[in-house]
Amino acid sequence: MATTTKIRPRALVHASGGPRYAVALAVDALGTGLLRPFLLLYGVTVLRLSAPATGIAMTVGIVVGLVCMPAVGRWLDRGARSTVVAASMLVRALGVALLLATPAGHVWLFATAALFLGVGNQAWPAAHAALVATVAHGRERDAALAGGRALRNAALGAGALLATACLAGGTAALQVLAAVTGLAYLAAAALAWSVHLRAHPAAAPGGDTADGPAPRMRALLAANVVYVFCLNVPEIALPLVLVTQLHASPVWSAAIFVANTVLVVTLQVPVTVLMSRFPRRAVLALAGVVLAASYLGFLAATSLGHGWGAPAVATVSVVCTIGEIIYAGSATALVTALAPAHVLGRALARFELSTGFGLAVYPAVITALAPHGPAALWGSLAAATLLSASAVATEKEHGTRLSGCHPGIRRAG
Repeated sequence: MATTTKIRPRALVHASGGPRYAVALAVDALGTGLLRPFLLLYGVTVLRLSAPATGIAMTVGIVVGLVCMPAVGRWLDRGARSTVVAASMLVRALGVALLLATPAGHVWLFATAALFLGVGNQAWPAAHAALVATVAHGRERDAALAGGRALRNAALGAGALLATACLAGGTAALQVLAAVTGLAYLAAAALAWSVHLRAHPAAAPGGDTADGPAPRMRALLAANVVYVFCLNVPEIALPLVLVTQLHASPVWSAAIFVANTVLVVTLQVPVTVLMSRFPRRAVLALAGVVLAASYLGFLAATSLGHGWGAPAVATVSVVCTIGEIIYAGSATALVTALAPAHVLGRALARFELSTGFGLAVYPAVITALAPHGPAALWGSLAAATLLSASAVATEKEHGTRLSGCHPGIRRAG
């Protein structure tokens, strides 16, 4: 099995779509970081909507946004790559424009804006992964996907920090942030479209199972719904536990979130490269074991009570972040390795559906389990994650394509 043993920044940028595409990713993520953490606040303070109505509108936007994924998958399987990425950014720009045009008190226009933002947010990951899978192959593709995630997290964090610093300006500052976000989406869309990248699945090299059946991936997709919970642990579960159960200062939650972002940005590529020595499926199963161990660690940390509990939770959160990094570096890479070229888009769309569903149900699951105590919360998460890891490890692969093969590429312009 081919492995990636060195990190070459220039080659990594090329494998990720090239310099212009890397800039597009950074600009897009910076814009997202400016607005996404404060969209609820925008609805409540600028549009004067009630918090429940704002939250419901945002949730509906995310869930309905998932409905577009089958169409996105078929579009990708017709060969579109950079066009789909650009479209996902343009849809979000339209959502921001609707947001700015929404008068105070109009919840339905806000819901429509949230829908467009949700469609763009759901479509982007599959389109990005398909583009990278077209440019790069084998373990180079895995590293490129990891590099894109690290870059995106860095820009998201920078955007969120900038937006936080601007919040002192009140509602006017939120409106300015929204406008800047829309401009960022437009600029990113133009850069992504200028790459002019298409794929021709029928032109896949000999030896690739380009005409093979679509992989079922039932166990993988079901397991991913549980795995993806780890992405929200620093943002939802830990603040809830720290504030309501341990009565700790909110500073601990902020520190854990910052540490998570820094670790993902700095370690995503090195850890993915290190794990390239092992089969992707085994690495994904390992991620589940690490995550389950961290959940049990949180259970033990919360038993320490006020005083030692918060520092212990912060320490265990590092283990959880390592599990998240291993998961993120192997899950999408495994899907791109399993899927034949002609159904890559649909396979990635199905995977993104499972991811979006997991992210959507996570707040409800956490808020339902947390009142029953730490054992119910962390014990349930650990058991479900271990079961998911076992399902991933034992699922048989059908129609797997060779990791070194990739569909034909055509660049225009």
